[in-house]
Amino acid sequence: MGRTRTYEWQDPSITAAAVGHASGLDLLREMLAGRLPAPPIAGTLDFTLDEVDEGRAVFSMTPGEEHYNPIGSVHGGVYATLLDSAAGCAVQSTLPPGMGYTSLDLTVKFLKRITVDTGTVRAIGTIVSRGRQTALAEVRLLDTKDRLLAHATSSCMLFPVPNSAT
Repeated sequence: MGRTRTYEWQDPSITAAAVGHASGLDLLREMLAGRLPAPPIAGTLDFTLDEVDEGRAVFSMTPGEEHYNPIGSVHGGVYATLLDSAAGCAVQSTLPPGMGYTSLDLTVKFLKRITVDTGTVRAIGTIVSRGRQTALAEVRLLDTKDRLLAHATSSCMLFPVPNSAT
C-alpha cells in the first residue's frame, strides 16, 4: 500500500520582496513570528526555523520515511539542506538592510545514521567570521541527547541586493 504526504506553502515572492528592505535578523524574526512566509523548501522537507539571534540560527526537523534513501535512512541531501539553511541564516542574521548572500560552498561530514527512530534533530548554525565580501558559518546537527550527527561549514558571498531600500 502506498503512502502519501500532503504539504502546503505560501507564495515565496512575498518573502523575497522583503529581502534587502530590513536587516537579515529582522527578516528572519518576521519569518519566525509567522508574519512572513517560510521558504517553500521548509514545507517540502518539513523543517522549521526555531530560533534566531545575531550570528545564530536553529532549525529542527523530525525525520520521516519520506526523507529516506534506498537503504532505509535519511538521505544525505536532506541533512545537507538542513545544514545549509542553518548556516545561511546564521550569515543572513548579521546582514544590514540592502545586503544579501549566497552559498559558495558547503562541506558536510555525516557522522551518524538518521532514521525515524532518531527523533527530532536540530541544526545549530553559528557565524565564524564575516568580512565585507564573504562570511563563514559552521553548523552542528544534534539529536535530542545532543549527540553530534553531522557537521558542516559553509562559505557565503555577500552582495548588495538590487532594488533594496538602501
